[in-house]
Amino acid sequence: MAEARCFVGCCGWTEAQARYVVDFPAIELQTTFYQPPPIAVLKRWKAQAPPGFRFCLKAWQLITHTPSSPTYRRLKSAISATERELYGSFQPTEQVWLAWERTREVAQVLQADVIVFQCPKSFLPTRENTDNLTTFFHQIERDNRMIAWEPRGEDWRPELIREICAENNLIHCVDPFQSNPVFGDTLYWRLHGKGGYRYQYTDEDLAELDARLHAQGHVSGPNYVMFNNISSRQDAQRFQQRRAIC
Repeated sequence: MAEARCFVGCCGWTEAQARYVVDFPAIELQTTFYQPPPIAVLKRWKAQAPPGFRFCLKAWQLITHTPSSPTYRRLKSAISATERELYGSFQPTEQVWLAWERTREVAQVLQADVIVFQCPKSFLPTRENTDNLTTFFHQIERDNRMIAWEPRGEDWRPELIREICAENNLIHCVDPFQSNPVFGDTLYWRLHGKGGYRYQYTDEDLAELDARLHAQGHVSGPNYVMFNNISSRQDAQRFQQRRAIC
């Protein structure tokens, strides 16, 4: 069985787009999480990308995070006090649904391959949260796009993650140095840095990462390896070079 194709990239533009799309075959956009860019900007990004370049993106934080998150500071419009309880945690509210429709529009313009839903550690596996999450993923129109879900925190046990992913057709998104994926025919790995964002991966780390990727040979792919640390561009380039040599 041939090895699934692996797309290596960074979380966010780490250099000018004209150079980035030469260096890497894929990107995970971060601005879509904080504040989705105007349509004109998205169209320009798409037009300037070569054929075959893959866009992935993080879903808008209004879906996953509540207004208590410090990331809300980057919103262009403040959330009113009367609506603060209506955002985040996949709640069945008009506010969350409109945030999804905006995320979906972004994905359509970019013809994105994957939409990533990263949850905060404060999103715990309560009955209410898991019910809301399941209802949300059952209702959305995916437009044949893959959906990756990144739960965080030790309260999310592998058995529960597997059950939720299977029921909702989700890719279990992980940092492979922290945990192993428990569901999905595609790998979606986000490398946050060992111990934190300021970590730079060593040659030994990248060799281990490559070995972990080969060990997932049963996964049909395509697979995505996205670096999200301070030296993401350099580390991603080194990883690509290693895979080209090996």
